[in-house]
Amino acid sequence: MRNLHSFFYLLLLFTFLNSCKENDKQSSNENKNLSIPADLIITNAKIAVMDEGRSFQKALAVKDGKILKTGDITDIERLKGAQTKVIDANGRTVIPGLNDSHLHLTRGGRFYNTELRWDGVKSLKKALQLLKEQAERTPKGQWVRVIGGWSPFQFEEKRFPTPEEINEATGNVPTYVLFLYSRAWLNKAGLDVLGINEKTKAPEGSSFEKSSGGKLTGVLLAEPNPTILYARIGSLPSLTEAEMVNSTKQFYRELNRLGITSGIDAGGGGHKFPKDYKGTDVLAKTGEMPIRLSYYLFPQNKGKEYEEFQEWMTTNKIGHNGEINLDHGYELEGGGEFLAWSAGDFENFLAPQPMLKDRPTWREDIKKIIQLHVDKGWPFRIHATYGESIANILDVIEEVNQETKGKLAQERWLFDHAETVKQTELKRIKALNGGIAIQARMAYAGEYFVERYGAEKAKQAPPIKKMLEMGIPVGAGTDGTRVASYNPWPALYWLISGKTVGEFQLAEPANKLSREEALHLYTQGSAWVSKEENVKGTLENGMYADFTILSDDYFTIPEININRLESVMTVVNGKVVYATEEFAEMNPPIPEVIPDWSPVKYYGGYQK
Repeated sequence: MRNLHSFFYLLLLFTFLNSCKENDKQSSNENKNLSIPADLIITNAKIAVMDEGRSFQKALAVKDGKILKTGDITDIERLKGAQTKVIDANGRTVIPGLNDSHLHLTRGGRFYNTELRWDGVKSLKKALQLLKEQAERTPKGQWVRVIGGWSPFQFEEKRFPTPEEINEATGNVPTYVLFLYSRAWLNKAGLDVLGINEKTKAPEGSSFEKSSGGKLTGVLLAEPNPTILYARIGSLPSLTEAEMVNSTKQFYRELNRLGITSGIDAGGGGHKFPKDYKGTDVLAKTGEMPIRLSYYLFPQNKGKEYEEFQEWMTTNKIGHNGEINLDHGYELEGGGEFLAWSAGDFENFLAPQPMLKDRPTWREDIKKIIQLHVDKGWPFRIHATYGESIANILDVIEEVNQETKGKLAQERWLFDHAETVKQTELKRIKALNGGIAIQARMAYAGEYFVERYGAEKAKQAPPIKKMLEMGIPVGAGTDGTRVASYNPWPALYWLISGKTVGEFQLAEPANKLSREEALHLYTQGSAWVSKEENVKGTLENGMYADFTILSDDYFTIPEININRLESVMTVVNGKVVYATEEFAEMNPPIPEVIPDWSPVKYYGGYQK
């Protein structure tokens, strides 16, 4: 027995000495790192590290694209070398770069220069004036287009434009105005160019609105199928490749202006891979990406989704993008968000809720695609607005998990949207190690949700607090650029206040987030969606140096002013990718907007 005790004593001593050796080695490495001069130092700042303790520091140092250290100004200034760039933040607040977990970046960049944005416009009168001005400069063969990102409740008038107002503003220039994926307006010139008349048949689940006299009004209605809206967008003239690359540069600069350093692309209808990703591909290949972008592949051919995924899985690898080798800069994440079109529900709160039971093949269609993803080790995400859809799809996911003996949990999977998910289904998602990405769609359509489903149901739509209390991974985003604006600040305001862009109170107090909670979902919470929570989302030592210096203090300004925040400097991988006049000498050059008639050249994007 004494020999046994001696053996255990020696074993413990050896373990202790080895641990000390490792600690000394780690400490030595840290000291060695901290003796190397930093590339960049931010000083005189209020730095929200967003670590577990939600600590604040006054300065930070960057080396090789990563956070070297945060701390007091004196501590950080010791890391200054002859080549170190030092930036005085002038007392401003610094936060980790925002990460939108559901933003249609590549598609948004593809079309950005063609679109007149009503995002942020405060009156319908002003919106129609912009429409008129744009019509006057739009050349023959092109269209005026307002493709989502707005709500009638953001206007002082609290209403939609009428067909007559749109026709008066645009005259003979073909025009298309989209409201979310609920309805759209074609002016008379647009109807004529597309050859749409009273005899034109609408896709199933949609209609062309007619007057009492049987004449087309120009209003297109998704009831709730948005195919009628997709088809019209797809028929509009496209940009040249050079214009598309320019458009993508302008859009990503706009996102940087708003403090976004990362985004997760959920694919999108009418956006084919790899053909329609050209603008972003060019930037990635030439080393010009100012944003970290992960993307999921969205099948386009209804009824042939399984075959599309089979082909993609044969020719593409998760975490890569062909020959483009960028460390967490531009990479493929998995499949989504409509894995199978027959299993998709639509977020049109102006129309009755679609039910999966009305589509006889939905279960078979989505099961074999989920099975394929699990077998091939591909993460996946599923569009599901309603709790009933989520419950039905979970039946299928549980079957696949059982049949694969728990293989599902080896990769990330999640639901998108989940506005009316029930607690029963949250427990099932938790049990299967799933996550949820929530977006600010209710901020743009909440009034219509209340009109259809009632104010009581809106109080927990979606039940974000319950998700967090249950320990479910949650990422935040916008679902921009069509069913909401891409601006993250109205989305953060919605999470914190529970109010729409029209200041209508939706969420009850128990479902509102603190500013720290909301910011966490928009940083490290979103990083979970792309399996990057260990490299970005906080400003802790060793994490990516992706951060933004804000125009005002997010943590203390009046709640309503959160809507107006933007960046005065945005840094990605330790390099300045955007700066305002305050730091003008550090603002990277960007080419002039093309084509010359582009609305972006005259109005920019989000309207102040």
